[in-house]
Amino acid sequence: MGAGHDHGHTHAPAGGTATAAYVGRLRVALSITLTVMVIEIVGGIAADSLALVADAAHMATDALGLGMALLAIHFANRPATGNRTFGYARAEILAALANCLLLLGVGGYLLYEAIERFVTPADTRGGLALVFGAIGLVANMISLTLLMRGQKESLNVRGAFLEVAADALGSLAVLIASTVILTTGWQAADPIASLLIGLMIVPRTLKLLRETLDVLLEAAPKDVDMAEVRTHILALDGVEDVHDLHAWTITSGMPVLSAHVVVSSEVLNAIGHEKMLHELQGCLGDHFDVEHCTFQLEPGGHAEHEAHLCH
Repeated sequence: MGAGHDHGHTHAPAGGTATAAYVGRLRVALSITLTVMVIEIVGGIAADSLALVADAAHMATDALGLGMALLAIHFANRPATGNRTFGYARAEILAALANCLLLLGVGGYLLYEAIERFVTPADTRGGLALVFGAIGLVANMISLTLLMRGQKESLNVRGAFLEVAADALGSLAVLIASTVILTTGWQAADPIASLLIGLMIVPRTLKLLRETLDVLLEAAPKDVDMAEVRTHILALDGVEDVHDLHAWTITSGMPVLSAHVVVSSEVLNAIGHEKMLHELQGCLGDHFDVEHCTFQLEPGGHAEHEAHLCH
């Protein structure tokens, strides 16, 4: 029976996956993160501020996450081979998963250390913590600006963006806690800020983790309604049925779809397989953002024969 393959109306960037366009920005964000991490470690030790050290520790995981994102892009854009027909595109999704696990680990660590500080209070120097917290906030805002657009197109970049966003919130919490300590002397503000940083990390991370697992479990892309896809295909003249309809995501910016389409013999004889494939592709291309579509055209009754062969 006829089988066809065609491409949708949107494609990954010429450099490869959706994340590839943001390599330069990820590198700048990594440089900023490493610089501020060192500054905050020095400042946290000098000011005896857990919130500042916690933010620096989080920045260390951010640096690791950004590094993994860049490494994943390198592998993801390697050419496909006979054994790896989609190349290493999934490397970006695995990097996003690793980032999630790192973020959850950091969030748990901050919560634990904050509780410890309540039990054993420290003498935090509010003035020093305020200065270093301000440096961290400015640097994080620059990185967020660089990654803002990319996080809408790539789970890998979104993981990096969320890490930097959590850092920015952490720096803001440090500023607030330092101001409170500086003006009132209330030392509990420091572990409270650390506690808030940990609590801010977890919900966003869980959301990213859910999206990442959806890709790994080959769930339909979130912006593709499979019932609507089926309806559009069945609305074409001559289409009698659709089965084995699947849609999934290889990596960010690379959704794919396949389907077995039952077409009446009269229509196939009248317009031919190629015309029917063009109509199917046009139908989906006008309504759905799918990178690769593969259709198998079948006459009525072929599905039963196919199922028998599968056994």
